[in-house]
Amino acid sequence: MKKTTRKGGPSLQPNLETGLIAPSLLSADFSRLAEEIRSVEQAGADWLHVDVMDGHFVPNLTVGPLVVEAIRPITHLHLDCHLMVSRPEEWITAFANAGADTVTIHAEATNHLDRHLRLIRDLGIRAGVSVNPATSLSVIEEVLDLVDLVLVMSVNPGFGGQEFIPGALQKVQRLAEVRSGRPYLIEVDGGVNSKNIGALRRAGTDVFVAGSAIFGAPDRKKAIRQLRQSLEA
Repeated sequence: MKKTTRKGGPSLQPNLETGLIAPSLLSADFSRLAEEIRSVEQAGADWLHVDVMDGHFVPNLTVGPLVVEAIRPITHLHLDCHLMVSRPEEWITAFANAGADTVTIHAEATNHLDRHLRLIRDLGIRAGVSVNPATSLSVIEEVLDLVDLVLVMSVNPGFGGQEFIPGALQKVQRLAEVRSGRPYLIEVDGGVNSKNIGALRRAGTDVFVAGSAIFGAPDRKKAIRQLRQSLEA
């Protein structure tokens, strides 16, 4: 697979002061994926969250690097690829070459977290680490200096449309407290909506992954505007 040419240079932090909105492709209509991506881009999304599931690490199967390669030329959005897979080291290079801007791997998926985060950075893209709801932040303390993003799962990964797990708020607060000048962004994925997004922002969240709250709405522009209004309230 050859590294694809980007349509344009995606901006990492266009709305960082107020929080970045990242619609999750898991909730999109895959029969009209290009149209779905254009709709959220035009509606004001900052990033596009790509849920990668292998049917082993989580009980679902979604997209691979070929899908990322196909959508890279049609969007300016930052492609935030979340690898919910066993043996992530086998896929990191493929997603980087396909056009991912950030590749996030799970702490629970590898015994060599440091090595694989360094691989992502060596490929010239941003490195992220994710933890499941039942995983302590202690498992990633030693790699916080290596990452550009920490993704806190606020549902058990595998399926969209789940209810938000409140314990994620405490994890976000802790990550914000220990950031101490480190450049990593804090991202939350799972059950994010207009009712809890304000509390997540106050806790320290920078990037908000929203699936059904955006793709399940008939008016995506209105849905994103409501999320931003809740952030600012």
